[in-house]
Amino acid sequence: MLISVIILVSYIVLSSPVDPARLTFGQRLDESALLVKKQELGLDKPVSSQIMAYLADISPLMISQSDFKNVLIKIPLGVSDIQLKWPYFRFSYQSGRSVLSLVMDALPKTLILAFTSILLAVIVGIGLGLLSALNKGKFLDGILLTLSTLGISLPSYVTAMIFALVFGFILKDFTGLNIQGSIFELNDIGDPVIVWKNLILPSLALGIRPVAIFTQLSRAIFIDIFKMDYIKTAKAKGMEFSEIVKKHVFRNSANPLATSISGWFASLLAGAFFVEYVFNFKGIGSLTINALLQYDVPVLLACLIFVSTVFILINLTMEWIYRRIDPRIR
Repeated sequence: MLISVIILVSYIVLSSPVDPARLTFGQRLDESALLVKKQELGLDKPVSSQIMAYLADISPLMISQSDFKNVLIKIPLGVSDIQLKWPYFRFSYQSGRSVLSLVMDALPKTLILAFTSILLAVIVGIGLGLLSALNKGKFLDGILLTLSTLGISLPSYVTAMIFALVFGFILKDFTGLNIQGSIFELNDIGDPVIVWKNLILPSLALGIRPVAIFTQLSRAIFIDIFKMDYIKTAKAKGMEFSEIVKKHVFRNSANPLATSISGWFASLLAGAFFVEYVFNFKGIGSLTINALLQYDVPVLLACLIFVSTVFILINLTMEWIYRRIDPRIR
């Protein structure tokens, strides 16, 4: 699956009429220097050859006569060798830095942002869903359904711009929050510091939609569970409401909620792109958008590969969790 994604994305990016080699030069352009640059970057070859060369670079296992970069183990095999190596993601066209170092600097920020947002969504969304289910048909239920519908209707980047304007600019004197900034910053003397308050607005902006989704989803699930006979039996036995919720309601709602949570956590990695760009959060989203604007092909491909890998790992992890939650799946 991941190889298919890499091939498809690489073909789309490398087939574009934009010339990355030309973008590395300033206003003055020498055609001979441009030709040398294309040869240096391998852009003078057919797209299929470029894709195969890129796959060879990022593959951890290769069979070849020549040595690849960062070889760990070499096993002689007749004329050729089996080589185990670190994936090589090349260097940025614009900055000249190692692409792997750029991605590893940005990826933890995005993961922290996505995890904080999904944690907020799970706690608040399921809590509001339970509150709404317990007050079905009442005024509070109507208010929560209206607010959740509004939250679903707002895209994350629109919410991000509203939050940045209201809480980061207009009400800055009261909130003390910055309109832009990342969780890892440099202080006045250049030392790295953690600025936790810069995580608040992006997490809220990114978590509004999943909060609304989880509120309506958990409400529907809880209403169905409250109608079940085993809930009536538990009430007839005199079991406390907190025990009913813990042992019956949450346990029987775990599987469908886990399915939605896993899907949204993976999608938050993609949704974080525009939110990070609004707040200049300097995560994988900002790195990807900047690479797209500058047509920095190695950085763009590496970002998409890492996001796809995380997406696949999340789904595999959730499949394992499903089996732990519901033995029937085994």
